[in-house]
Amino acid sequence: MKHNNNPNSLKKLFRLGIIYFCFGIICFLTAYLSDTKLDSLLCGFAGSGIISGIYMISKYLYWNAPKRQAHYAEKLEQESIELHDELKTQLRDKAGRYTYAIGLCIISFSMVGFAILGSLDILTDAIIMVAYLGIYFTVQVILGIIIYRKLMKKYSA
Repeated sequence: MKHNNNPNSLKKLFRLGIIYFCFGIICFLTAYLSDTKLDSLLCGFAGSGIISGIYMISKYLYWNAPKRQAHYAEKLEQESIELHDELKTQLRDKAGRYTYAIGLCIISFSMVGFAILGSLDILTDAIIMVAYLGIYFTVQVILGIIIYRKLMKKYSA
């Protein structure tokens, strides 16, 4: 979340915390009052929503205290400097590129692994997993090319 040196960033954090908390409560109530196969998933959503919401609200209350507002402004200024540091930006970009390449390798090896498990009848319906991973792989490569070209147009013009 991008922060500004104004109280609006804290208000946005508070609102988002309330939304997460309410979402978590709704998921919990739905799981508690219903009897479906999705109850465990709803309980997971409930836990993550409630805990994230409480964290965001407590962060708002902590930084909104009058004695911490000056320190909060300093913290945001330091975060802004860190975020826009040229070396760190290049390192984040390089890390993203490595992660993208490693992810494509993992998808490729997974496809081969699932195909082998399917051929040996160890895994049923392996073809669905292989097809899904193949589609995902293709989408990742195409999106990588499209995003790269758009960025090249944006920054070369």
